[in-house]
Amino acid sequence: MCRGRSETPRDGSRSSRAQLSLSVVEAGIGVVLVLGVTMGFAFGVPSPNTRGTQLDLYAKDTGAVLVHEAPRHHGATRLAEIIESKESFRREKSALETRVDRILPDNLMFRVETPYGSVGYRRPGGVPVGVSTVTTTNGDVTIWVWYV
Repeated sequence: MCRGRSETPRDGSRSSRAQLSLSVVEAGIGVVLVLGVTMGFAFGVPSPNTRGTQLDLYAKDTGAVLVHEAPRHHGATRLAEIIESKESFRREKSALETRVDRILPDNLMFRVETPYGSVGYRRPGGVPVGVSTVTTTNGDVTIWVWYV
């Protein structure tokens, strides 16, 4: 017997050391992989909570559209013209409500609060709400939006 070599029986019998066949190892890895993919489809991954962020973006975009519209009568912008006085707000109230309704998608409700009054729907409690405040030459306008 040579030094440095392990003794292996020459008669074909296995030594005291246990070995798994390669196909059994491959089958085990395959089962784990299939179960992992199946669980991924079954349970999915939790979706991020983006409803509030999306609502804030809708409110901000609505404010940006309103603040950059040209005035109908006089004033710096359409929005500043609307909140110039109580009379101008009263005169333009329905036009403002119609314009905001056209800007927003159909699945959203809104409320626009000005120094002289509000248009839109009453804000509900317990639902995610997006908000944006726009500053004009005649005061601040706050826009609230939420899903129907």
